Amino acid sequence: MRGWIGLAIIAGVVYYFATETDKLDKPINDIKSMFTKADNKLDSMTGTKIIKIDKHIPQVKSEIRERLSTQESRELDRVFASNESITEFKTQYCNSSARHSVFSKENLQFICDKI
Repeated sequence: MRGWIGLAIIAGVVYYFATETDKLDKPINDIKSMFTKADNKLDSMTGTKIIKIDKHIPQVKSEIRERLSTQESRELDRVFASNESITEFKTQYCNSSARHSVFSKENLQFICDKI
């Protein structure tokens, strides 16, 4: 019984430090970082990397290109250069108040609707 009381006190102290203070934030982040590094190391050792191929993008790009000017078409090629650039474009320009220096407001909305 005495062991259970000691264990309960220790658990209570750990719970307090984890929820009410920032004393355990650094050790927790260190452990998360260690697991992330181990996961990355395992991925690099196995040589496998999951790459999502979106077959929808070329079709969407041709649909969008039909209504663009030459300058807008060149800018579209920059946007569709990689999945990361598409994601960045969506984050930056696909909201209600966004403006783009090359795309017209209507074409920007059309692009955002398609991607």
